[in-house]
Amino acid sequence: MAGVQGRVALVTGAGSAGAIGFSCARLLRAAGAKVAITSTTDRIFERLGELAGGEGESFAKLADLTDRSQVEALVAETEAALGPIDIVVNNAGMVQVGRDEPSTPIHETSDEGWHYGIDINLTSCFLVTRAVLPGMMERNYGRIVQMSSVTGPVVGIHGSAVYGAAKAGMLGMAKSLAIEAGPHNVTVNCVGPGWIHTPSSGEDEVIAGRYTPAGRAGTPDEIGHVAVFLASEEASYITGQLIVVDGGNTLQEHKVAFD
Repeated sequence: MAGVQGRVALVTGAGSAGAIGFSCARLLRAAGAKVAITSTTDRIFERLGELAGGEGESFAKLADLTDRSQVEALVAETEAALGPIDIVVNNAGMVQVGRDEPSTPIHETSDEGWHYGIDINLTSCFLVTRAVLPGMMERNYGRIVQMSSVTGPVVGIHGSAVYGAAKAGMLGMAKSLAIEAGPHNVTVNCVGPGWIHTPSSGEDEVIAGRYTPAGRAGTPDEIGHVAVFLASEEASYITGQLIVVDGGNTLQEHKVAFD
């Protein structure tokens, strides 16, 4: 697939070697894109060393994407290093290194917990998208891929109302933005991962993956390949959509083990 060859891509939340963000970045780079990566920890520079390519082909920067000024600096420095941004994969969110945010029923959720969950998942996506969109529209080309979830847009989980609200918000944003940006050849889509085995997966999530129709949890690369497709020129007539990648889990009514 040649549809990302030579394009400049920004992937957020790419600091963990075995997680979805870096998988997206690595696969985009392998497909010929110039790739910028960011996270909130200096592990991002280890990931930069693992990306193929040298100066002018890959770039990394620490950034808190809930801070408008840091987002604007990230976009400016990425474009100075690699060129105008054609592709954004808004993957940052879910968890943040150094902070353990427990699952909490909505009636026990604090104001701080609500704002934190919305900010790292949804506000970060909004700020990055807003920063790159004018350039994409001016150049009449862009691909925006939001890493949403099945949680929120399709199903719910006890104690994950804030996360679900944020991820559903990403889909709602994508649908409206697809209409606004469509005349400028900019597509906006969401990927909805199910049970994906990453370094942050709990044992319960790994076990849950075994009861999908596929019989296992998914891999970050299986999400990354979908993101690369949506980021490509070949996906030019897909916009405002949620592509569910969950091994068929949300299809089944019975999710228990039978003899």
